[in-house]
Amino acid sequence: MRSEAARAASLGALDAAISDCFACPRLVAWREEVAATKRAAFRDQHYWGRPVPGFGVADPEIAILGLAPAAHGGNRTGRIFTGDRSGDVLFAALHRAGLANQPTSVSADDGLALNHLRIFAAVRCAPPDNKPLPSERDNCAPWLHRELELIRPTLKVVVALGAFAWQAWWPAMTAVYGVRPPVPRPKFGHGAKVSQPGVPDLLGCFHVSQQNTFTGKLTPAMLDDVFTEAKRLARI
Repeated sequence: MRSEAARAASLGALDAAISDCFACPRLVAWREEVAATKRAAFRDQHYWGRPVPGFGVADPEIAILGLAPAAHGGNRTGRIFTGDRSGDVLFAALHRAGLANQPTSVSADDGLALNHLRIFAAVRCAPPDNKPLPSERDNCAPWLHRELELIRPTLKVVVALGAFAWQAWWPAMTAVYGVRPPVPRPKFGHGAKVSQPGVPDLLGCFHVSQQNTFTGKLTPAMLDDVFTEAKRLARI
């Protein structure tokens, strides 16, 4: 897979290669099982049931790094954070920040467009219980690294949604930028910020999961603060 990722000369080529990945048997079996059995509310819909590539502009100043697609969200629609409650919260916040042209993301053909922004996940297939294995994270890392290489010329800020994405950033940063993490490694937290010479600024944000948004652990105002800071750091 590393060679396949390295051969991708553009984001379009990378997206196509990601969508045709079968590297992790457990994830392949799960994504296809979910696509076949479906959720009752979506029983008449065709599920994507494949790895979900990144979404957004090709020259972003800001990137959002998530965990993995949702089984009945991105795995159904084929677009990251699309068609589920997490996406409802995220894209409403991005619209308020002027980083998206509309506050909703329901399907891959709904007209949504992002400004100054690209969104992708550390793991590109929906995992059982939203918990990828370390081996699956490592298998998927070349896709993340190549995507970062392709957007490196313009990228200034990375927003890590949750601790899993925060941890995935450090090896990606070293692989792409040749910079080692600080010692001790900074801890994840909402609003945490790490600035190092020669690499994008890193911002921590609680994940937009229902567990966080329904309980009030993550509020719209907290999301607004993160994206306001991201725009400030990116100078947009």
